[in-house]
Amino acid sequence: MKIAILSREPNCYSTRRLLEAARRRGHEVLLLDTLRLHLNLEPSGPGLCYQQQPLPGLDAVIPRIGASITAYGVAMLRQLELMGITCLNTSAGIACSRDKLQALQRLAQAGLGLPRTGFAHRVEAVPALIRQVGGAPLVVKVLEGTQGLGVALCDTHTSAESVLEAFLQQKVPVLAQEFIAEAEGRDLRCLVIGGQVVTAFQRQAQAGEFRSNLHRGGRASAVQLNDEEQRTAIAAVQALGLAVAGVDLLRSNRGPLVLEVNSSPGLEGAERVSGLDLADAMLAHLETRHAARG
Repeated sequence: MKIAILSREPNCYSTRRLLEAARRRGHEVLLLDTLRLHLNLEPSGPGLCYQQQPLPGLDAVIPRIGASITAYGVAMLRQLELMGITCLNTSAGIACSRDKLQALQRLAQAGLGLPRTGFAHRVEAVPALIRQVGGAPLVVKVLEGTQGLGVALCDTHTSAESVLEAFLQQKVPVLAQEFIAEAEGRDLRCLVIGGQVVTAFQRQAQAGEFRSNLHRGGRASAVQLNDEEQRTAIAAVQALGLAVAGVDLLRSNRGPLVLEVNSSPGLEGAERVSGLDLADAMLAHLETRHAARG
């Protein structure tokens, strides 16, 4: 196949591993900077150019679209879909996963466990919002944060009011979310490919920090998921219309709770902990998707 990897970071670990895996499996690979693409909308049919030149014929695309360019990247990916090119993850699935509120709405509709979550526009709603999620301590999240950025733990009712009011007064949309104390700063990152959990690891926040993200100093270790956790991770990915995703779960007293679904999961930590060639697994699934289209 002729495969394009959409990435603005050619030297990042995940991009390099996907490039290596595709070449090792005998594919011709193009590495394309997403922002150098532009589309043509014509009655004769959808078109796409790269660096002002028509994009050569492609069979498949692996999108690695950064959060800061979600809208543009999704538009380019949608154009590729209209051109009949197989995409590892769809534009609709990526757009949904990047919209934290929409993603949570889809997960709730699917009946999956979630931390209690509230969303409001007016400052006057703050007291009700705090009550809705069980009071302090609670977590406040901006809708477009990644890697633990834009997330704050409010230990008291007063601090929760202050933080929520400050965001809402500035017209910054935020979520208020229940703090799951029994998780003790740990979460589970599950990598789902083609309807199967291929690996999972536990992330432990460093001392004095409640966010377990590896980018914020969290430590990763191997973990064994139970059946309910595996089913939850798979169902979460399916609910957002994705084929490949990282799912973050919390172990709570009422079962697994979905924190987030990442449509462009990093491979470095997962490959290091598991010892698996996850880039190869992603390419194998892309081949299967493309073959299924005939």
